[in-house]
Amino acid sequence: MFRVGLIEQPLHTRYSPTALVCASYLTAIGKWVDSFWLPDHLSSLFPQSVAIAPYAGTARLTPEIDAYYQAWTALGYLATRNALGRHRVGIGVSDVARRNPAVTARAAATLHLLTRGRAILGIGTGARAYNEPYGVEWSMPVARFEEALATIRALWDSGGERNAVFDLPPYRGGWPEIWIASHGPRMLRATGRYADAWFPAAMAMRPADYAAGLQKVRAAASDAGRDPMSITAAALFFVMTGGSRQLDLPAQLGVRSGASHPTPLRECLLTGTSDDVIEQVADWRDHGLQYAVIFNVSGVQPSLRPAATLSLTRILRGLRKL
Repeated sequence: MFRVGLIEQPLHTRYSPTALVCASYLTAIGKWVDSFWLPDHLSSLFPQSVAIAPYAGTARLTPEIDAYYQAWTALGYLATRNALGRHRVGIGVSDVARRNPAVTARAAATLHLLTRGRAILGIGTGARAYNEPYGVEWSMPVARFEEALATIRALWDSGGERNAVFDLPPYRGGWPEIWIASHGPRMLRATGRYADAWFPAAMAMRPADYAAGLQKVRAAASDAGRDPMSITAAALFFVMTGGSRQLDLPAQLGVRSGASHPTPLRECLLTGTSDDVIEQVADWRDHGLQYAVIFNVSGVQPSLRPAATLSLTRILRGLRKL
């Protein structure tokens, strides 16, 4: 069965500290998506220069695009509001550059226990641009990532023994699933060795690229003595809805950036009407995708109307039927 998740920016809003994340969380619950996610970033993915009025409609609600809540704390708060729910909650994603792997292992295990086994640990190397400004060392990111994943697995499997004590128990014998955001050859091999799911950002590839990457991940899993089909084929999609794909990505954008239309944005976003977006995800499904996590970025358009919940609801409902 094809599965669907929803991710939201944990932004402070003008009217209420939790208005945005709570609204998205309730949408996730009400539409019965399989999971709800928050990114563990120190700042936004979107530059401040364009995340202001009149360029971004959501600037009326979130005037400071970098006013990010700490994701683990916010996700724990949201999860307790629906302690008996069936949907899963995930960090999408954390990184190994600024968090000690023992801290990450403990945070994920804690969330897993508090949510009765519903936590997912999304993790990657992180990005230089979002770490170096805060004084985080950025050297050998992939080697550091491999060491961190080995450490997390070792702590969870240690049974609390040895000098680095880890006494938190698994929930009913199970630890949080590890979803790895990876793209390069070495990271794909690490995904095959350690991951429960491959979780790249789809903006960096096309469906055929995804199929090729998935084949490499599963080959690495087989080489590591794992069942390659046990790895869930997931991806993060940035979605921009509107009356048509042409309205979402007008030709003027290409002219201003010195590019011919269609602009590169069409290569990294799912755009258009709800039906257009569903059709595009179906193409990814045909290339091996099993789990789509949707990030609705329609609010970066000048009008708030394209960001309305109705279009997102139609997309989530349609994807569940794929």
